[in-house]
Amino acid sequence: MKNLYNEISYKTSKIVTRKYSTSFSMGIYFLDRKFHNAIYAIYGFVRLADEIVDTFHEHDKAKLLLKFKEDTYEAIQSGISLNPVLNSFQEVVNKYNIDLELIEAFLHSMEMDLQKIDYDRKTYERYILGSAEVVGLMCLKVFVEGDEKAYNTLKYFAMKLGSAFQKINFLRDLNADYYQLGRVYFPGVDMTKFDYQTKQEIEKDIEVDFALGFEGIRRLPKSSRLGVYIAYVYYYQLFQRIKNLPPTEILNKRIRIPNNKKIRLLFKSYIKHTLNLL
Repeated sequence: MKNLYNEISYKTSKIVTRKYSTSFSMGIYFLDRKFHNAIYAIYGFVRLADEIVDTFHEHDKAKLLLKFKEDTYEAIQSGISLNPVLNSFQEVVNKYNIDLELIEAFLHSMEMDLQKIDYDRKTYERYILGSAEVVGLMCLKVFVEGDEKAYNTLKYFAMKLGSAFQKINFLRDLNADYYQLGRVYFPGVDMTKFDYQTKQEIEKDIEVDFALGFEGIRRLPKSSRLGVYIAYVYYYQLFQRIKNLPPTEILNKRIRIPNNKKIRLLFKSYIKHTLNLL
């Protein structure tokens, strides 16, 4: 029986998630338990692809990503993979009928990270669509459990929440992206002249995405609402910290939320959700 191997596969994806993101791990914990494995599997898949393009500098990244892409589609088609993370991911894709177009868009954004791109508005939006918005849609497929009407109703809001998260990641990771990886995602931005006005324009854009994303959270089924809301609260708090810092500081170091602050945010989020105050 494949049940034992599937169990090991999901546990592997869970380990990957917990090692790489305490914030998302906490959010997943407060989802209905029936969703845990599926969201761990999605995050594990996304994380592996991201690691290839971001950290495997001593290896042929293009070759590794191509192999990962081929293995992904083979796993989905055959219903198994000897890569435990891909094995858990393929099961989720097949169980929840996740569109292959979402996976293709994500992998295309990862391929974009292997190129030197001067981002304009079109390529910037295409990158965000693939790297973040479609990931939100994969998770939404799980949350609505086959209800296509609910999926189509919430789709736009899920994309906007993913967009907000990704743009905050761009701000948080300016130092590593620019100085270590040579990437500038924001279109038309000269990092040698990154000033308050530029930063505030980016922040206004993020505020719009956040407002729409929050509206979507309020409409989610109760089984997934609290977990997604906790991730939202963490990211919004990170956003507030970034807003209160000068451009030079966020360009020179990675901004974080201390763990004790995360615990307080978790408690407040739980209370607000329990009292139906969202």
